[in-house]
Formats: sequence, structure tokens, C-alpha cells
Amino acid sequence: MNHKKFLALVLSLVMALSLAVPAMAAESPWYAEAQQYVTANGLMADAAGGFEPNTPVTALNTIEALYALVGKPAVAAADDTATEWADTVLPEFDPSVGGAGTVTRAQVKELLEAFAGVSGVDADGLFVGDESGNLMLDKEMTRAEFAQVLLRLSRKNVATYSEVMDLQVLATSDLHGKFYPWAYATNTESTAGSMTQLATAVKERRTENTLLVDAGDTIQDNSAQIFLGEEVHPMLQALNAMKYDVWVTGNHEYNFGMDTLKKVIASFDGKALVGNVLDEDGNPIADGYTIIEKNGVKIGVIGMVTQNITRWDAANLAKCTVNDPVVETRKIIDKIGNDVDILIGVMHMGIDNEYGVANSGCTDLANACPEFDLIVSSHEHALVPGKMINDVLVIQNKNQAQTMNEIHLILGKSADGWKVLNRTSEAVEIKGYESDADMLALLKPYNEQAIADANVVIGKLEGGSLAPENEIKEIPAAQIMDTAMIDLINEVQMYYTGAKVSAAALFVMDANMHEGDIHKSDSSLIYKYDNTLYKMQMTGAQLKKFMEWAASYFNQYKEGDLTISFSPDIRAYNYDMFAGVDYEIDVSKPAGERIVNLVWSDTKEPVKDDDSFVMAVNNYRCNSQLLSDVIYKDGDKPQLLEIDVRGDIGGVRELIAEYIKTVKGGTITPECDNNWKIVGNNWDEALHQKAVEQLAAGKLSIPTSEDGRTPNVKAITVNDLK
Repeated sequence: MNHKKFLALVLSLVMALSLAVPAMAAESPWYAEAQQYVTANGLMADAAGGFEPNTPVTALNTIEALYALVGKPAVAAADDTATEWADTVLPEFDPSVGGAGTVTRAQVKELLEAFAGVSGVDADGLFVGDESGNLMLDKEMTRAEFAQVLLRLSRKNVATYSEVMDLQVLATSDLHGKFYPWAYATNTESTAGSMTQLATAVKERRTENTLLVDAGDTIQDNSAQIFLGEEVHPMLQALNAMKYDVWVTGNHEYNFGMDTLKKVIASFDGKALVGNVLDEDGNPIADGYTIIEKNGVKIGVIGMVTQNITRWDAANLAKCTVNDPVVETRKIIDKIGNDVDILIGVMHMGIDNEYGVANSGCTDLANACPEFDLIVSSHEHALVPGKMINDVLVIQNKNQAQTMNEIHLILGKSADGWKVLNRTSEAVEIKGYESDADMLALLKPYNEQAIADANVVIGKLEGGSLAPENEIKEIPAAQIMDTAMIDLINEVQMYYTGAKVSAAALFVMDANMHEGDIHKSDSSLIYKYDNTLYKMQMTGAQLKKFMEWAASYFNQYKEGDLTISFSPDIRAYNYDMFAGVDYEIDVSKPAGERIVNLVWSDTKEPVKDDDSFVMAVNNYRCNSQLLSDVIYKDGDKPQLLEIDVRGDIGGVRELIAEYIKTVKGGTITPECDNNWKIVGNNWDEALHQKAVEQLAAGKLSIPTSEDGRTPNVKAITVNDLK
């Protein structure tokens, strides 16, 4: 341990010790009993000139005394020293104050309160003041005062731990096929996270007391589906090579049928868990729990999947029974609760309930089962480094191996068994880790196969590009007019959802697909992100609010403007273009009043406020705007009907490729219905053309937003012309 860490730990224990200190003068007769107690027990025997009652106590005094008071427990994977013990038992304390020198009564009080918490001691009455009740918190604490604290602590029956263990849990989830640092949909390197990088992170952090768990959604996405015929899927090979203790099925594990799932479960070397799904014969497809022992500590691990899998894979689960995960968890806890020291849930369930279905989220689970020491949540791809729910620590990771959560459960063993003294959690970003060489070698053949698959020609584009060339280089034509590119995306979304209306955005300013062969990965040319497809129920009134929100992307047209410009505060990916309706965007009007002449594309009838229909959007738009308070501030939000539509194929990007290949027979042509246009920009066309020419010649320039993320934030005006 370095000197800085040593001093820090010393200080930590110093604080823990101080609750019991009386502030009376050291000459008072009361300290004699305390001196006798600490001297007899060797708690403060370091003074060269006797007990020295008026000398300020040091941080080291406090740590060593507390360490001795609880029975000098052995610390797993650490030197048997007081400072290492303090670091293990009280790791959350700020070590930046004090050092090896003296400490104030305030510092000792703070530490003592925390120490009392982890030691099972009632802290009341430990820290007292002078006759007037003044705690004198700024005063240095004397050895006499501290001795009295220790005496009072001894009379409180401080729990003595014969052992202290740092049980480490490394948790992942929603890995979604990211076995190699490569994104096969775009056919580009991707080091934001992968199993090869995770392997390095796990190797660096693993101890003899580590439990490695994953909460599912493993074999779907990032071309993982092409390996379902392998004897052992590369994702499962990676889990096995890393020696995962527990793996729980996610909802996407059910995309490919029960026979495939059973095969995958059988290929896992650790313990596969899912306690609430029964097969057609009424048999559990896997156990609901396991008990794992680490150096004498019995750890009960329970695994479940959200019951909403019946919404997304009804056909695959038609002959199966899917039970309430909270009810099944409660049964298991009642069965094994007395047989385990620690209880951990590894759940493919989000933090909150979905679709209003009770017990489909980990909040309901924690409230119903407070016996859990830790719940590993998943499914939502939302980073939750650590959240206490009903005194249960709950965590969640990002998707595709972007994060791993490192949890430490500090355990103390006494005559009554093991007790959790402290819990900490930290989200570890994986992008900074190099890939493990052994894992790269193991998975290299699959990477080569997936790259070859990404390069497979699935069709042709004939008749020109999907988007026209920009009239002005800095102003994307695909954002100021309808194009075959956006129409194709919306067409795909409507086809797979059966929706009447669809919304899609231009993610990259130069996005386009040009005439010629279309490779499997080329859908990324027009759809960069790995969004999934969602299905919603919406009304005409809600649609209008949505469309007005999108149209606020444009700056209001002013007399003298010669170009359309965009709001510097709105990103391009937040401007959606709609299919299924015809409409105009009047940029001469203020935001919120721009959508005019809104009619149904098929009937040309006006869209009424009470019209009800199905809407297709991506998961980002749904979760970030439609179901949040961004657009519908009055709470009147659309209803979510289905997430990850056709997740067995993949996200929107994969659906585009599948649509070209199977629905269009491999050949597409640019088809644009021109169902929308911008109006209200009543500039002089000759002056507009002059502006175009001067921009092309470099005589004029179009500014971007200050952060550089939004182009074209100011219109060229008549006054700008040279």
C-alpha cells in the first residue's frame, strides 16, 4: 500500500471511532477507567511517555484501536493490517482529510457513526459533549476522550468478525452479439465494447472471490444470428472461455425458437438460469437458482426473464408457460433463504415495469423481495451504476459490452454467520481496454465469417441514387425535400409493423446509396445507428404535436432570407420526416404552428384529432421523446404496443437489408412520393441562385453551431450577397 493510501485509510478509521468521545477535561477522574480498559487491551499503547491523556489522538491510533476492537479479522486478498482492514470495510470514506496526524472530534464522529453502522452497534450515546452539550467538533480529540469512546463501544457489544471477505461481482448484460471489436452492420471497427475487450477487463479485476454473471440478450444482433447453426455459438464460447458463473436468458434469446434456445443453454459451461419459463411438457427450461460457494460464503443466485417475452415471441412461446418472475422469485427465496448467506438476483428485467404490467420491473421485485443484497437488472440498455431500491442495490449496464459493473459486497463473519457490512458498485467503461490476445485468436474465424457475410451482395439499386445531390453543399437536400432514401426507410418501417404512419430521420448529412450492387452492410449507408423498430398507438392530435416538434428544427424564414436554415439547438437526428400523411411545413410561421394541409396519403381526407392509428418509430425516438415529457408535457402520451419488432432479423438497419433482399426481390429503384414539402420561403429565385453560385465559389460560407454538431444554422440573406 502506498503512503497516500495508508494515510487515507488511517484517517477513515479515525473517523469511525469517534462517536463515543466525551468532551470533558482530561484531568477529570472519569478517564481513569477508560485508560485502564484501553491499556489492558492494548488499544492505545503507542505513547512513549505513558498514556499521555491530553495528547491529541492520531488517525493511526483510531484505525488500530477499532481493528483490535472487532477481533482483528483476516481480510481476504489483503495483508493482515489495520489499514487494509479499514480500506476493505469502510472503502467509501473520503481519505483526503487529516493523514497520519491528529484528527478533530468532527472527523472522529463521522467515522464512528459509519463504523457503528457496519458493526451492528447502536450509535446513540457514544459521542457526548461538555456539560453544556457543546460537542466541540472543531477541537482536536485527545487520547483520554478517545479512550472513553472505546470503553463505551466495548459496552455496546461490538460485533466481532472472525473473517472479513470482499465478495466481488462482475456483471454484464445485453451483449447483443458483440463478440469482436467490429460492427458488421457498418463493416467497420468498433472498440466501444466487445467480448475480447471484456476478457481483458475481467482478467485485470478478477480475484479468488469473484462471481461473474450475465443477464442475457446475448445471441442476437451484430450478425450473431448467422452463427445459430454452430455447435457452440461464438458468444457462448466467449462466456465459457471467460468462465462466467451464471448466465440468464434475455428476451431476444426467444427470437429463434425453443429448440435453438435449449441448444444454447446446454452449451453454456456455467449455470444457465431462468426460473419462470416452462416448456410444452411443463418442465423448466433451466433452473431458477443456483448456490455457489466462495471461501465458505454460500451465495444464492436467482435468474428470471421478463414475462413480456410473450408479447414479442408469442409464436415461439405458444406451447410454453411464462410465469410472473416476482412470484417465482418469492417462492425460491422462501425455499433457500435459510441456506444461503448472500442473495443475488440476475434478472433480464428493466428497472421499471413495461406496458403497465405489474412485476415486470426490478423495482417491484426489490419491493417484494427485500432479502436481496444485489439485483443485476438489464433489458433497458440504460446505465445505472448503482441505485438503492428498498435497501436493495440495483445496477444495470449499457448494451453491446460498453460497460461492466463491478460490485463489492464487504462481508463480515461472526457467531451469527455472514453479514453484509458494505456495498459499492462502479460502472466500468470497456472502450479503454485492449482486446485479449487469446480471445481474439479464439473468435477470429467467426469474425472473418461475419465480415464475409457483411460483404455479400443482396441486390441492386437501379435508376440513380436514393438522394439527390445537394444544391448547396452545406445544406442536405434530404432534409429540405422528400427523397427516395427517407421514403425507403419509412416504407420498411411501415411494412414490418403494419403501421399507417411512420417517422424517420437523416442521421448523417451525406447519407446516400448510389446506383450499383447493394451489399448486406450497405443499409448502414442510409441508416447509421443500430436502432430497433417500435410500434405505437397514436391519435391525430398526438401526431400533430409530434410533427410540430420535429418541424421546430427549422429557423423561421424572414424577409430577405435566401436559404433554409436549421436551429443551432436541435440535432439533425431529431428532425423526423413522415410517411402515410401528406403535409406542408410553413417555415414563415413560428415553431408550433408550421404543419399545414395535413391529410391522409391514401384518402386525402384531413387528419382529425380523434383519429387513431398505429405509428412506426425507432426505439430512440420512442423512449427519448414520445414516452418522455419532451413532446407531450401534459402527460397525454401515445401507447407503446411493441418493442424490437422483428428482432429475430435485427434492428431497422437489418430490416432494410432484409426488405431489399426478400420483399423487393433484390432490386430497388429510387421511388419518392413527394408527400411533403417546405413552404413559406418566398425568396426571389434569381437572388437565391446567385447565393448558390457565391457559396459554390467560396465567396460566402454557411456557419455551423458553436459545438459543430448542427450545420447550416444561419440563412444567407440578400445583404450577404457580394
